[in-house]
Amino acid sequence: MSTPEPKLTSLSHGGGCGCKIAPGVLSDILRGTAGMALPPELLVGIETADDAAVYKLNDEQALIATTDFFMPIVDDAFDFGRIAATNAISDVYAMGGTPIMALALVGMPINVLSTATIGRILDGGASVCKAAGIPIAGGHTIDSVEPIYGLVALGLVHPSRIKRNADAQVGDVLVLGKALGVGVMSAALKKGKLDDAGYAQMIATTTRLNTPGPALAALPGVHALTDVTGFGLAGHALEMARGSGHTVRLDWAQVPLLAGVRALAEQGCVTGASGRNWAGYGSDVALGAALTDLDLSLIHI
Repeated sequence: MSTPEPKLTSLSHGGGCGCKIAPGVLSDILRGTAGMALPPELLVGIETADDAAVYKLNDEQALIATTDFFMPIVDDAFDFGRIAATNAISDVYAMGGTPIMALALVGMPINVLSTATIGRILDGGASVCKAAGIPIAGGHTIDSVEPIYGLVALGLVHPSRIKRNADAQVGDVLVLGKALGVGVMSAALKKGKLDDAGYAQMIATTTRLNTPGPALAALPGVHALTDVTGFGLAGHALEMARGSGHTVRLDWAQVPLLAGVRALAEQGCVTGASGRNWAGYGSDVALGAALTDLDLSLIHI
């Protein structure tokens, strides 16, 4: 009698963008790179923690390059692949660009997961690339202790339409393209508290590409774009504030949450990344007196 295959989430110490190194630790790690000489063609680098790097090819084109990969946030192999691929490609759109191709990054415990399961993960990623109209042109695979999947995503953008996270201007209004709460839902899933409707909602939002990015970049009133992921709304808003030299004011009552997220958070379904995020940037965020501890746990998801 064969041993049943373990759940994907049981093989990882963290899931999705919750695997990210805490922002404060990451800042310390990258501090030594600040003095590196950079070519003038590098239009966007690591200086403002933007969603992707951008390199000018000529007066009409710039190359967008980004990579994202993580451990399973769900147990369904196909859905895991879809989520990871969407997360990577969406950064190209967030720079105002159009994706052109991807490379797969695959690390799998080959003695634990079947080739069929691993294949389903890759199939999920391929389905998203097909929806984006791009090929997976290659990649790299390793045998790893924990399952890891993601993409290198490449895209093109006109140099005049690059949207940096640092270009916000005084008077700009923040528009969120999606409701928040995926981190809470993923924590609820691990605890067995997420119902079928909640799971469907979670998959729908995590597999929806940021395709409006290029159209938004063409609008004269849009000055900055960013993709809100692992560092939460507060963390990514802070990156925009630091980069632009301005402050960002958020009315928490106006921030949309996915249905059921507040109730799940009240049941203790919060991610470890939530606390790490706040430890990394909380000293730079002023909180309104009316905010509760529950609100605080949701601000950086």
